Amino acid sequence: MRVIAGTARSLPLKTPEGMDTRPTTDRIKETLFNMLQTDIPGAVFADLFSGSGGIAIEALSRGAVRAYLVENGRQALKCIQDNLHFTKMEDRAVVLGQDVMAALSRIPEKRVDLIFMDPPYNLQWERRVLECLAAKSYVTQETKIIVEASLDTDFDYLDEIGFAILKEKVYKTNKHVFIGRKKIS
Repeated sequence: MRVIAGTARSLPLKTPEGMDTRPTTDRIKETLFNMLQTDIPGAVFADLFSGSGGIAIEALSRGAVRAYLVENGRQALKCIQDNLHFTKMEDRAVVLGQDVMAALSRIPEKRVDLIFMDPPYNLQWERRVLECLAAKSYVTQETKIIVEASLDTDFDYLDEIGFAILKEKVYKTNKHVFIGRKKIS
């Protein structure tokens, strides 16, 4: 795994050993960031279930001003620290080494522009996190939430918690679902 573009372009990143994390492939990461390229410069970015930190580091490399990396696995946290140090991005990153639900209350921003999450598949983390985010003031009308999920993950509950699907990108084995607050009419 490597940084695709920006100031840290082509730098290799460490990934945790074992099956506890599923690093986003370079091809899917490149597709995702091509879709977000105009949103990244100057953005505050949150990477939930961060794994190696590769998604947040890519955002920082492409011009995000700050990134919050949320991860509670010890081996993954070590990878995140090593990767941030290696890419020289420690000063713009805040690592929250705890459960994602607790970490969401520790983000002190007025607005988070982009929130990415890649939770373990088929455990309903998406819904729990989105319900929590619905109550956060830093999730504004302009905030984009991107969920990497299995192909069969259902988001039919979004309307009842105040969110809507903005777009969806389907790959062979998973998908990215872009979510935002429902428009107030």
